[in-house]
This record gives sequence, structure tokens and C-alpha cells, in this order.
Amino acid sequence: MATGKKIKNAKELIDRSQVYGLEDALELLKKGAFAKFDETVDVNVRLGVDPRKADQMVRGAVVLPNGLGKNVRVLVFAKGDKAQEAEAAGADFVGGDDLVEKIQGGWYDFDTAIASPDMMGVVGKIGRLLGPRGLMPNPKVGTVTMDVARAVQEAKSGKIEYRVEKAGIIHAPVGKASFDAEKLKENVLSLIDVLVKAKPSSAKGTYLKKISISSTMGPGINLDIPQVQTLLR
Repeated sequence: MATGKKIKNAKELIDRSQVYGLEDALELLKKGAFAKFDETVDVNVRLGVDPRKADQMVRGAVVLPNGLGKNVRVLVFAKGDKAQEAEAAGADFVGGDDLVEKIQGGWYDFDTAIASPDMMGVVGKIGRLLGPRGLMPNPKVGTVTMDVARAVQEAKSGKIEYRVEKAGIIHAPVGKASFDAEKLKENVLSLIDVLVKAKPSSAKGTYLKKISISSTMGPGINLDIPQVQTLLR
């Protein structure tokens, strides 16, 4: 019952018919974060694109300036010098066929996977296992690269991947409720900025249709898009 009351109180802070400036929205979000754990802050963006069209697929990655507030477990498929570079950069797991066998056995104790290009033949054996979980290395987001050390460092420091879903929505984490508001603001704006720059030339009409933020247990808070856009300048 206590949790139910807290959820009700958090919802009462928000007027769902209104839009809020980013600073005000973050203040409300932090007030409404009541869980005993450190809630994740998520951003949802509805874009004016048709993901069914190849030229309107919005996908990429961004390194959040203030990270995600969690330890990111990084797995790297590499051998030889590249394996040594990955280990030196702080990768949690480095290998080849041995890691493939573990994953085939149902092991997924990692958050992101990186591969050197020469290892993609090995990684391809488990593409059907990694793909649905969003863990398949991909050159478009910088997780298939010769510079494995940099990729590991970026992943550890808060690099997130984004991809528009069928309904035209991008969902991405931008930090923790315990972050101070300014750090959350910087992370949110970093994500929105790359999405704006990734606008497909074939997308017509309004591009940023709706932006909302929420904590794990809290209600969604709709942002004032024109106000957010002024902060990007």
C-alpha cells in the first residue's frame, strides 16, 4: 500500500496535459523518484519518420558527457594485439570461440559487445542470439572497429546506442535519479542534439513530435519541445 501511495503522490506532481521546460521537468522527476533503489532516468522521443523506409531509419550512438551512473560490463571479440589492447582499456571479457561457446550455453552477463573486424566471422555464429537482445556488434554504432581500446573506453564512460522502433519512437537511458539536475540536463541535451543531427533528408513535416522523460517508477513528463530546442543552440 505504501508503494501505491508513493506512486499516486508522484503522479499528482505531474499535469499530464501540460508540457514542461527541461529544468522544471527534471526537478519534478527528482521529487517523484521514490524507489529504494537509484532509479534510471529514461528519455522517449517520437520522431516524424517512417522506420519501414530504409532512408528514414534513425540509428547511432552517443557518449553521454556524465555517463550512466553504472558499471558497464564490456565484452570484446578480439585476438592477438587487439585482445591485449581491449584488456588494457578495461574490457571485462575478451576472447573468441570460447566466448561464443559460453553465449551459446545461455551466458549473457555483459552489457555491450565489441568486435574487431577480423572476428565478425566468429561473431556471426551467434548473431541470432545477440541480435534480438541488442548486443550484436555493428560498425554503424562503432562496435565493430579496429580501435577496440577506444570503443571499450567509450562504452565504459557512458556510450549509449539508439535506434528508432517501428512506431517511430526512440527510447534511451540518460542517467540516474541521484544525478544532479545539471548533469541530467547535459545528458538529455546530448541525446536530443545527435537525434536532431541524424534527421533523414527524406523526413518531411515535424521531426521532433514528442519528448518525455521518466524515472523507472515515475510517470512520464512531457517536455516543451521549442524550449528544449533553444537549449541546443
